[in-house]
Amino acid sequence: MSDTSSAAPHADDITGAAPNADDITGAAPNADDITEAAPPQPPIVDERVTFADLGLSEPILNAVVEAGYKHPTPIQEQAIPVVLMSRDVMGVAQTGTGKTASFVLPMLEILQGSRAKARMPRSLILEPTRELALQVAENFEKYGKYLKLNHALLIGGESMSDQRDVLEKGVDVLIATPGRLLDLFERGRVLLADVKILVIDEADRMLDMGFIPDVERIVSLLPKMRQTLFFSATMATEIRRLADAFLDNPKTITVSKPATVATTITVGLAWVHQEDKREALRRLVRAEQVQNALIFCNRKTDVDILYKSLKKHGFSAGALHGDMDQSQRFATLNAFKAGDIQLLVCSDVAARGLDIGGLSHVFNFDVPFRDEDYVHRIGRTGRAGREGRAFTLAAPDDAKLVAAIEKLTGKPIPPLSIPGIEPPTEAEIEEAMTSKGRGRGRSRAPERGRGGRGGARRDGGPRDETRPAPEDAPRRADRQDPDRPRTAAGRQDRRRDESGARDRQRDESGARDRYRDESSARDRQRDEGGAGAPRRDESGADAYRRPAPRRDEAPRDDRRREETPREDRRRDDRRRERDDLGPAPRGFGDQLPAFMTLKAIRHRKASSPDTPPDAEAA
Repeated sequence: MSDTSSAAPHADDITGAAPNADDITGAAPNADDITEAAPPQPPIVDERVTFADLGLSEPILNAVVEAGYKHPTPIQEQAIPVVLMSRDVMGVAQTGTGKTASFVLPMLEILQGSRAKARMPRSLILEPTRELALQVAENFEKYGKYLKLNHALLIGGESMSDQRDVLEKGVDVLIATPGRLLDLFERGRVLLADVKILVIDEADRMLDMGFIPDVERIVSLLPKMRQTLFFSATMATEIRRLADAFLDNPKTITVSKPATVATTITVGLAWVHQEDKREALRRLVRAEQVQNALIFCNRKTDVDILYKSLKKHGFSAGALHGDMDQSQRFATLNAFKAGDIQLLVCSDVAARGLDIGGLSHVFNFDVPFRDEDYVHRIGRTGRAGREGRAFTLAAPDDAKLVAAIEKLTGKPIPPLSIPGIEPPTEAEIEEAMTSKGRGRGRSRAPERGRGGRGGARRDGGPRDETRPAPEDAPRRADRQDPDRPRTAAGRQDRRRDESGARDRQRDESGARDRYRDESSARDRQRDEGGAGAPRRDESGADAYRRPAPRRDEAPRDDRRREETPREDRRRDDRRRERDDLGPAPRGFGDQLPAFMTLKAIRHRKASSPDTPPDAEAA
């Protein structure tokens, strides 16, 4: 009992064990405590698409990750799945958005697992320039490092024998420019009957460079059953027509409106006088923290001049344009990519497709003639999401070109002032906008030259119309003749014609004088019974004796003289010389056909010993 009673809980114990009301109230959490003790939010998950979501195989994904890429760009996200479905694609995207990887990665996925035959590539990529072809080849090496696929590069300026040797081994991916490809095809070194995938890259650049006829011929040599990928930064009417001719029910992918500037690029426009451009560029380069920069000029001669100027002022600079040797172009470009050169002065040959990692600046020393080239130039920086800066130097005569660029991009270029450089006035810019010139960067020098185009004086002042004309006014009026030839060849022809007219007039007057003198002499001789009088020859017929030729004059054939007058022969010779037809033909001469020089072969009968020599000769 006692054990049981002691084991049973006491009422007080039970009551004491029960929680007190105050204890319950005190145990209740405070409102502030509830707020502070709220459970943490789940981590933010990046829901962006990765390359693994696009259907690529493991070897390609490993190469992409090693290259430092995880999320595809919009053009890559939309184009890669469609290409893997074997559909034709027409992609339009601004420069620097990753169009190259959008067709390189799915092509590697499609081509793996089989091999190519000798001289018969399985895929073909057409590029407008050698630099672009070289860059695409580098992408194939980078993304296909874990695949057993090979590629060949057919570009000008390289050994054709080495390219033939590579084609003989079989090529999975053929990267070529149109000219070299057609050259090797006509020599029978490459066959296009087994091409399954065709890529036409930078189609608008192909159109600008005049390669469209070559591209059309190459497409006609390919099989009808193929997959065609068509990429361009702009979509003009001509490009649309080509796409309709080459593609079959394509999937059109447009990730941005044509000719737009990437949002990662900071742009600026500095108005300067033409003669201050070099100093302005040097000040701008020193003011900016330039890691490496491309400096674009419109003309190849300007590239060389600006390159020498930068070298003279101590800058690390190089030059790149189309007139350089291919080996020199590659060496300069590789040195720039390696960081050995800080500033690369170039023409528009470097405005398309070149992917230079970490390019910090782009400078337009000349405003481009075509508004679309502005977008391509500054698109060399600010690529793959990086920040970039692009600045343009414009003279007053470039006002119309700047207006065309701002109309294309849809927004004005922010102005930029360079310390120490006096900008042109608004009146000068407005005057250039309203002038009738095409605005292609003409300098102000003609206004101070020899009269200028507008008829100004040497000192630059306006011409005084009330001042009397000088003595050489007729010659000036003759120089302003609208029918006067403007070219050197035309002026030479005109001088030749005028000289011929003077010669004909002199010959005609001289012939009339000689005829008059000879007639008078014959009349006097006939009256006096001299050489011109009738005489009796051996046959008894009357005849007139011809006057003896002068000592300084060779005897002539009067009958030929009457048939072909001298002035007609001279006129024919001048006409042939002017038309580059050479002298008048005089029979065969040295050009006697070979068959006419062969001797006639006489077949003789075999003579017997009994045949007399006279009979054999007969």
